Parts: sequence; C-alpha cells; structure tokens
Amino acid sequence: MLTPPLAWTHLPFFQCDLPAIRAKLALETREVLPPADRVFAALDACAPQDVRVVILGQDPYPTPGHAHGLAFSVAPDVRPFPRSLGNIFRELADDLGTAPPNGDLRFWADQGVLLLNDVLTVPAGAARGHRRIGWQRLVPQVLDALHDAPRAFVLWGNDARAHASRLDGHGHLVLQSAHPSPLSARRGFFGSRPFSTVNAWLRDQGHDPINWTTP
Repeated sequence: MLTPPLAWTHLPFFQCDLPAIRAKLALETREVLPPADRVFAALDACAPQDVRVVILGQDPYPTPGHAHGLAFSVAPDVRPFPRSLGNIFRELADDLGTAPPNGDLRFWADQGVLLLNDVLTVPAGAARGHRRIGWQRLVPQVLDALHDAPRAFVLWGNDARAHASRLDGHGHLVLQSAHPSPLSARRGFFGSRPFSTVNAWLRDQGHDPINWTTP
C-alpha cells in the first residue's frame, strides 16, 4: 500500500493521481522497486518547510536491493555502488576532497536535502519502465510548493532539467548538468562542482552549509 507522506498530502496529486497509479502497480507482474513502504521515503524525510536543497534525478535504481526511496542513495551495506552513485562520489571527492564512507545518503535528508526522482517506482531490471504510469505529475506540484522561500535546486539529467523553467522568478539557485550515469557523466556532470556551489549560495543566504561528507 502506498501511503501518502503526511506533510505533503495537501498536494492534489495524492487525491487525483495516486489512485490510478496504485491500480496500475497492482497489475504489474514484475517486482516493483523500491518496496511500497519506501516509495515516498524522500518526501517522508523532508517536510516542505524543512527543505533547503532539492536534488532531482530520474527514476529509482532497477537492481533489487539498491533503491530505498531516496534518489541516488543506497543502504549502507550495498557494495559495489550503483555506477551513478560512484560517479557522484567521484565528483564529491573532486569538489570537496572527500566523500561519505558508504552510499547511505539519509544524513543529507536529515539536513533538508530532498532526494527526489521524477518517477518513484521501477520494475526490477527495467530502467525507466514506469515512466508512463503517471508519476511525473507529482514533481511539478512539489516544486510549486517550495516557492515560498529561495532554495537550491540541483537538476541532474534531461528529465530533471525539463523542470527548470518552473523554478524561474523565485530567487532559487538552479544548477543543471548531465546525469551522473556512466552514459552521460562525462558530458557535463564531472567538474560541475554542485556541492561547493550549493554551500557557497547557502552561506550567502545566511544559512548553514550542508555537510555532504560525514554522517
């Protein structure tokens, strides 16, 4: 059962679109990732008023045992890393000089980093397999709910970057680059230095920076 995240239930998506998505997932014969109780984990972890940074990706990892509801994050015992996460850690090390000890990014969420995907479920072994079941109606509503104050938005990949125009005119920091996947990371993700850029902007706004590296 997909239980809407309490702090976000005011969004029309949860009344208008989620029932149809539930029905489509009930007909899915393949394993659905992440587990149902983790599908909204990113939104459960960050209420709107607590969000300081949004990192927007594509869809969950399609390998069983990897996706746990926060974009790009994995459980602390997952080795080797998914290749996108490995590239994120490579950029972290190049940008800040170090990277976290494992792939569990929940400590980012604890600091107000919303790790959200454009699509929230995926069939095991079939990347982008749920792109057409209605999930994309959620992200625009989430973004609109975050216009009450300037925030930092990091858009990785074409699906995420398609939302950039929605963020204009609200004083936000909007960073766009290629997706960190092995297919595209060398086309603008490596060298983009998003972590130090976000922290410099947060300091300019009078806010504490994000601790990206030490849980």
